[in-house]
Amino acid sequence: MLDSLLDGLGVLGTTPEMLALFVGFGLVVGVLFGFFGMGGSFLVTPALLMLDYPAPVAVGSGMAFVFGTAVIATLKHHDLGQVDYKLGVIMITGTTIGIEAGRASVYYLESLGLAGGIISVAYVVLLGGVGAMVTRDALKGGGGGGIDHEAADKDLGEYDIPDIAKTIQQTVRIPPMVTLRGDVRVSAWVITAVAFATGLLSGFLGVGGGFIRMPAMIYAIGVPVPVAVGTDLFEIVFSGGLGSYLYGQGGGVDLGIVVPLLFGSALGARIGSAATAVVDADGIKIYFGGMLLVGAIAVGVGEIGSYIGSPILEMTGLVLVVGAAVVVALAILYTAISSLRVTQRQQSSAAD
Repeated sequence: MLDSLLDGLGVLGTTPEMLALFVGFGLVVGVLFGFFGMGGSFLVTPALLMLDYPAPVAVGSGMAFVFGTAVIATLKHHDLGQVDYKLGVIMITGTTIGIEAGRASVYYLESLGLAGGIISVAYVVLLGGVGAMVTRDALKGGGGGGIDHEAADKDLGEYDIPDIAKTIQQTVRIPPMVTLRGDVRVSAWVITAVAFATGLLSGFLGVGGGFIRMPAMIYAIGVPVPVAVGTDLFEIVFSGGLGSYLYGQGGGVDLGIVVPLLFGSALGARIGSAATAVVDADGIKIYFGGMLLVGAIAVGVGEIGSYIGSPILEMTGLVLVVGAAVVVALAILYTAISSLRVTQRQQSSAAD
């Protein structure tokens, strides 16, 4: 009976070692996803590429994993009232077109034998750029380079719209104009443009697009941080689901990869979400930025190793990818446990 179930899920042909790797990696990524509302899922595709999976399978399986994890996380944010469904529906339109364009690009490049290398280079550029921005903001002690969970509990009216978003809202006044949560009024065309760009990246790279879409929603559209978190995850459910379906039609989704990843992430997402209640996210931002930078280096090292035929460099890249995620996940758990202990000591002292 168990063998029949596993075979039906496509897991039976996966070696025990790979199953353990995928479950463990899914657990780590789930912690990151639950804690940051993003982060970690973009590591799956480059890791699969470095494990020599074909580019369409790596991207398609990555999208299927993102879809499943986003469903789990979105339910939590729905309960917190942090999802703007009007914004999400508009973004889905642009994202759908962008994903199809990105998917078509992957299969075209694959036919030329260039997909793996170009996708890896794109990862290096994006991870390095976003990682540098997040790390810089973290070192300055201020910025919006991560998810501020303390801010997520504040009244939406307390948020100041970023200057960039104000300029865009005042410059681009093409009807129809849309009023979003937090009294944000913006052209629907701005939302659609942001959605198309992030959808293109999502379909091309096999990611939910959150680590790009989050800053875009905040700085280009002007959405308050908590609403951006919840709406982004809501939108990822649809973009990930659509991307998974499209890639699955072409045989690009390997359930032997996706099922164990989701098994691990289901637990990890709950752990990460629970940690947000006791951890000051500002102290973790620098680790998140560092993870992105290490991820960029890892993909670059792995791609160089693949290009020159060096198994050592390829393995080094894979170890760096997994190691970066593990270090940040452990930092989150350690900080959460430390915060709980401090709280318990304070409560004990107050009782005495």
